[in-house]
Amino acid sequence: MTSSQHSNTSDTVERLRQAMVEYAERSAAGEANELFDAEAEKNKAQVRKRALGLLDQRARSAHELRTRLVDAEFPPAVVDEVIDDLERVGLIDDAVFAREWVRQRHQRRGKSSRVLDRELQDKGVASSIRSDALATISDDDERALAESLAEKKARSIKAVPADRAERDKALRRIVGVLARRGFPQGMAMSVSIAALEGRIEELR
Repeated sequence: MTSSQHSNTSDTVERLRQAMVEYAERSAAGEANELFDAEAEKNKAQVRKRALGLLDQRARSAHELRTRLVDAEFPPAVVDEVIDDLERVGLIDDAVFAREWVRQRHQRRGKSSRVLDRELQDKGVASSIRSDALATISDDDERALAESLAEKKARSIKAVPADRAERDKALRRIVGVLARRGFPQGMAMSVSIAALEGRIEELR
């Protein structure tokens, strides 16, 4: 999350926190809506506080936040109510979360769409939402990222390989970088060969 995005999230969380405090104060003064359930609100207060603290750190999927709260031994039924409240006010939005996750980790971490899809799945994001978020990465974007990573690794080669064995060893290292980031085998191999050949030409 960028500093501006974190600031925006923190501001939103703070506004919600303040609204909750003011509402509780009105309730204590007898000014709240008659439908307000004081006991239910009391049960949710601690869960909400923990949830807001987690969201203040970074954006989270609904599933991820629910898991953290249940693991903290809050009652699942109360957790679900708080999650619903946060979704209604827009502090939890899996679609926004998924798009931002893909944007940041593709550009900054060099993760392939395959890896990003798996990460979002692990965070409980629905298939349709994952697909929409990953659609923001074009095939050209994916290949350009692979080429950038391969060329960066190739620059670590300081001398022209002396023989085929050394060349193959250097190639495996470049391919390994792409494989660990989840790029398809065929793309990883072709991009790595091109990067290695380009580096060898530079060194000659």
